[in-house]
Amino acid sequence: MRVERPDFRIGGGSLPFVRAPNLAPPGRSRPALTGPFVMPRAIVSPTILVFDSGLGGLTVYREVAKARPDARFVYAADDALFPYGDIEETKLTARVIAVMDGLIAAHKPDLVVIACNTASTIALPSLRARFSLPFIGTVPAIKPACAASQSKIVSVLGTEATVKREYTRALIREFSAGCEVTLVGSPRLAGFGEAELHGEPVPDAAIAAEIAPCFVEHGGRRTDIVVLACTHYPLLLPRLQALAPWPVAFLDPAPAIARRVVELTGPATPREPPAPTRAVFTSGRAPSAASSAALAGFGIAEIGAGRFDTPTVSA
Repeated sequence: MRVERPDFRIGGGSLPFVRAPNLAPPGRSRPALTGPFVMPRAIVSPTILVFDSGLGGLTVYREVAKARPDARFVYAADDALFPYGDIEETKLTARVIAVMDGLIAAHKPDLVVIACNTASTIALPSLRARFSLPFIGTVPAIKPACAASQSKIVSVLGTEATVKREYTRALIREFSAGCEVTLVGSPRLAGFGEAELHGEPVPDAAIAAEIAPCFVEHGGRRTDIVVLACTHYPLLLPRLQALAPWPVAFLDPAPAIARRVVELTGPATPREPPAPTRAVFTSGRAPSAASSAALAGFGIAEIGAGRFDTPTVSA
């Protein structure tokens, strides 16, 4: 496994073996990338809460809404604290739990999708311990990427917080299947995705510099799959494809998350159209015209108040 960015480079040979956290529930052999076993049940027109630090989770919401068009959706963004990558883990866990307390009390969801890799790899166990409803997390799609790679050279592009997590490295040890995996921690790409939706696209050169370490070439082989380990990155997908030094498959976890939602709640049922999706922002700020237009492009036109009495958090 290779790690790009100086702060996270691994040296001295292979990593010591550490049991992969929550990869398999007791007595079950399948890898639980979506968490502990939850008994599936058919829910007619469920209320589904999709949560992220910003607007990147819209890429997950879009796929889940396709899978359960009969559901009532609430999209919640903790924009008051975006981005999550710079926040110390204990503080971030406390923050996410506090915000989730308010969201669950206000909207009473049947299921919560944590559409944020950083929040999932850090806070998901604590959320599942505190709340009784099902949580589906977003973790790097390392297993399917390594299974599909022809060159056996795969890169994982995520935030610095995601790539340095032991959870991510445990997934590589468990599922790399003989692949060389390069971890690339980008300090700026999530912000670039957010800026894109706000109508403030960054120059090509800035994006190219962030993704350049993903492209590894040696021994006549080169990277053929890049795992997008942040839900903001698919917002930039056309630009990532255009700026890639050579064609690769960029793997988005959103379709797999949508399939998991259907596994837990059942298929869509023919019903009257549900209430419009409601978007909630913890900052209490009204979105800009460009952001409102972007939300409308995802089918969200209703913006609600979402400010909660939560602790102040600093990095």
